[in-house]
Amino acid sequence: MTEKQTKHTPMMQQYLAIKAEHPDHLLFYRMGDFYELFYDDAKKAADLLDITLTARGKSGGQPIPMAGIPHHSADGYLAKLVKLGKSVAICEQIGDPNTSKGPVERKVVRIITPGTLVEESLLEDHQENLLVSITLHNDHFGLAALDVASGRFEATELENATQVGAEIERLKPSELLLPDDDLLMQALPESVLSRSGRVRYPGWHFEVQSARKRLCDHFGTQDLVAFGCEQKPAVIEAAGGILHYARSMLQNALEHIQSLHTYQTDESLVLDAISRRNLEIDTNLSGGQNNTLAAILDHAATAMGSRLLKRWLNQPLRNRDKINARLDAVEEIIALQNDELLRQSLKQIGDMERILSRVALYSARPRDLLQLGRALNTLPELHTLLENHQVQKLQTLAQQINRYPELAEELDRAIIDNPPVLIRDGGVIAEGYDAELDELRNLKHEAGDYLLQLEQRERERTGIQTLKVGYNRVHGYYIEISKIHSDEIPADYVRRQTLKAQERYIIPELKTFEDKILSAGEKALAREKWLYQQLLETLNQSLHPLQKTAQALAELDVLTNLATQAMALNLTRPVLSEEPGMRISQGRHLTVEALSSDPFIPNDTEFNERRQLQIITGPNMGGKSTYMRQTALIALLAYMGSFVPADSATLGPIDRIFTRIGASDDLTSGRSTFMVEMTETANILHHASEQSLILMDEVGRGTSTFDGLALAWAIAEQMAAHIKGYCLFATHYFELTALAEQFNNTVNVHLDAMEHDDKIVFLHQVQEGPASQSYGLQVAALAGVPQAVIQRAKEHLIELENQSLQTASQDRLNRPVQNKASNATAAVQFDLFGSGEPDPKLLALKEAVEALKPDETTPKQALETLYALKQLLDAPK
Repeated sequence: MTEKQTKHTPMMQQYLAIKAEHPDHLLFYRMGDFYELFYDDAKKAADLLDITLTARGKSGGQPIPMAGIPHHSADGYLAKLVKLGKSVAICEQIGDPNTSKGPVERKVVRIITPGTLVEESLLEDHQENLLVSITLHNDHFGLAALDVASGRFEATELENATQVGAEIERLKPSELLLPDDDLLMQALPESVLSRSGRVRYPGWHFEVQSARKRLCDHFGTQDLVAFGCEQKPAVIEAAGGILHYARSMLQNALEHIQSLHTYQTDESLVLDAISRRNLEIDTNLSGGQNNTLAAILDHAATAMGSRLLKRWLNQPLRNRDKINARLDAVEEIIALQNDELLRQSLKQIGDMERILSRVALYSARPRDLLQLGRALNTLPELHTLLENHQVQKLQTLAQQINRYPELAEELDRAIIDNPPVLIRDGGVIAEGYDAELDELRNLKHEAGDYLLQLEQRERERTGIQTLKVGYNRVHGYYIEISKIHSDEIPADYVRRQTLKAQERYIIPELKTFEDKILSAGEKALAREKWLYQQLLETLNQSLHPLQKTAQALAELDVLTNLATQAMALNLTRPVLSEEPGMRISQGRHLTVEALSSDPFIPNDTEFNERRQLQIITGPNMGGKSTYMRQTALIALLAYMGSFVPADSATLGPIDRIFTRIGASDDLTSGRSTFMVEMTETANILHHASEQSLILMDEVGRGTSTFDGLALAWAIAEQMAAHIKGYCLFATHYFELTALAEQFNNTVNVHLDAMEHDDKIVFLHQVQEGPASQSYGLQVAALAGVPQAVIQRAKEHLIELENQSLQTASQDRLNRPVQNKASNATAAVQFDLFGSGEPDPKLLALKEAVEALKPDETTPKQALETLYALKQLLDAPK
């Protein structure tokens, strides 16, 4: 003990010693009915929780800052701290205050961190709560993800930082665990390093040999071959390190974590981090959950089903057999029309997955066990409903959903119908469940009759009719007599308490009764707690099959939900083909359709060997972005095993979905909008294949016109000539429409609009060919730009078009003539790239202008332009 510590009181010495072991956590130090915080912890808590900062005397000669919260309402404060990304060490009294010499013995029994939550009050029901760790071993990244609240444990090996960023975006961890490794920190992308909830943990906990031993000891195996990671040291490090951390925080062996699943990222359809955000799968662009694909689809009967649905949406499969097994199940549930019956039964299940984890951690509350009993009683009913199903997937789920009649009966007998929240004060175990408990309780129940009889006898013995027998928690049982009867008190009455007008006494008979009753109450509570512990132990003996049942129930819930939504949203079963290509008839965007009060305009999408690159033109707000996103979302839904919003959909193999839609400055890393855009584009060009679905919107618009056009042209050429994937390429560079004549796998499509009285009406209909105009001024007017500005823009537009046409024609006239054919098709746009190739647009323009009748055209300014252009075109060669 240091000299500084010796200046403190014994209790503060104890506090400081415990705090020294947990410097990075707020320490909730139990004192009676409160958790107290001291010094800097008190100041932080007062600010974060909006509670009063006080002082508790002095220690070491200085006032001690202090703040406290009632222990019975701690969950609300803890939830707030967790949402703020804070960790809390819970320090409880474990010694007996009646026998302790000096401060009661205390120890930290639980460290609550954002990624290791199991308490129902601290968790979001419909969101996973993941702890994720990342390691680096010989240029390979290891990533492990642990959901302590459900026991799901998985890991993978990743080749580069881009894959790490994509997995982190998919998993969205509440807490990110990183070893103290400078090489790792240098290798990770900024998007990972800037996440909240990041924790540095000593590197030796991730050392490969100790991590392997820890995992083998936990699972009771000699090696890790069965888990698919024996030869993957990066995976072993990540998984072993995260297991150590979780055990330390929960002060528990975590026996409900019974397996480790090692997966490959190419087993699923790959989406990078940017694509996940752009498609708003379960998180919108503002970071919320509203108006997302998951929000539209998710009407699951259970919270665990809701969480599984989001996992499926974020990790679409590539294995057609597994996908078709899901689609078969959905189709049969629809055909038998028993989705509503299944839903009603599933609603009785509750969050069985998380309840079982709390059972394994011996932290399950009485109402958890009551709900578990209801769930087990529902299983026979679900079996009956599944008997008529013939598809393999539903038959397999029926086999996994075991029946547990003995456990159900045990829970029914043990737990009362409306138990208190905690076992702490008893009153949980039902009457008739345990004879010894009933006998102890009966002693308390019979006490009332005994006390009435005692009171009557003592009145008769003493002759004092106002004599009363009573009880309070401080002094116990007593006989109360008015002071005016002091001379009438029998000799065996012993004074226990003096009041203003009464005296309270105890007699040997009442003392004997008191000892018996108080002992019976303590024994009854101890017996009840012991019985509750035995219930948890009994359940833990069947934990593994119960967890399998919960997983099967969650999957059944998702399939039932997909069937219900397929009927409600008019979805159809997609066809997954081995042949390359894609054919979507009358496809729709589910989210836009659900949020719009106007009828949604469906559109077709087709990819084949002659339609690999599709240049999309049309006005702003015309629906290009919606059309592109709906194509990606239909593909995503099909590959996760859902019916899709289309009249029909046939999809060939897809390995990845890329989206480059919209961009903004990345201020944290000092990147401009254009830099962000080019970084995303570079990722696509490096990783896209002929089986990739690629959405590119307005590439090149973030820089000067010629630079942007040049880049957009070259990128589109790369798509058409080399990548040859399924690419929708939306652009305002009308010049790119010429690519359709250069490449036989490229076509033009557009979304049209109509103009009437200077107003624009968007048709949202995809049509073949390029757009006729951009309607930029009309959209500006629709947005509310003042009319004077619109009119002035029209004047500038005419001037600019005149200048452009004069310059283009003059360049053409001054160019040396090789032959008549090449001269007739000479292209200003192609000269930009130095190719010398003809420009069909200029030739078409010449033909159109020659056919004009200027005298019949208005207004005056347009006539002047047309005459000038005609004169230029007719100039001598």
